[in-house]
Amino acid sequence: MSDAETLNRGPRAYAAFVGIGLLAGLLSGLFGVGGGTVIVPLLVLFLHFNQRLGAGTSLAAIVPTATVGVVSYAIHGSVAWVPALILAAGSVVGAQIGTRLLPKISQTTLRWFFVGFLVIVIVSLFLVVPSREAAFDLQLLTGLALVAVGVVTGILAGLIGVGGGVIVVPVLMLAFGTSDLVAKGTSLLMMIPTAISGTIGNIRNRNVDLVAAAIVGVSACTTTALGAWLATLIDPFAGNMLFAAYLVVIAVQMAMKAIRGRKKD
Repeated sequence: MSDAETLNRGPRAYAAFVGIGLLAGLLSGLFGVGGGTVIVPLLVLFLHFNQRLGAGTSLAAIVPTATVGVVSYAIHGSVAWVPALILAAGSVVGAQIGTRLLPKISQTTLRWFFVGFLVIVIVSLFLVVPSREAAFDLQLLTGLALVAVGVVTGILAGLIGVGGGVIVVPVLMLAFGTSDLVAKGTSLLMMIPTAISGTIGNIRNRNVDLVAAAIVGVSACTTTALGAWLATLIDPFAGNMLFAAYLVVIAVQMAMKAIRGRKKD
């Protein structure tokens, strides 16, 4: 970690942290994600973080970003509080599992895992037909299903540094019939304890650059509310397609890096 910190300090690096944060915050508010799909690949591709450190740093930066996003969505009544807490209960456990697995998996394996994860998200964005009118119907079976979704989301959060929004938002819309705005607000609330739990585990394993995380996270807070506001204006399906296009670019870049097989354990 100290080597990475030495390599990633200086005016250009700090400016890059701010830029990454601004973009992550905008997409976080717009799509209901923590911003990990922006933060991780950009830290890896442009600032030469290894995949593990990028994942841990991203997860820490998600905490303030998601908090601002929740407030923005809550103002419009677009947060399902109880389902979010159920999801969080499962994801906190899953995040600890994920962070324990992180040091044991090779860099190349993590990169391919991240690419596979992005492919699943891209496909789900084409399958989901967002609705602004749908309501969340919480019952016993749906509650148990939410716990399971939370555990899986937490594991992925610990492994690849995302708060889980890119999983939870499509799942809430497709499997639970939730409106797109409520799915996004609920996702952001769920990922706060998830990210905190995962970050604690990553700190123990020295997989976090706290200075970079703080700069990225604070910068992201300045654009998260703007993204949440735009989400209420943009056509839901058009927003999904734009996000899918972005993820295709990131997936291709990460796949190329994985193919080169640069292992830095």
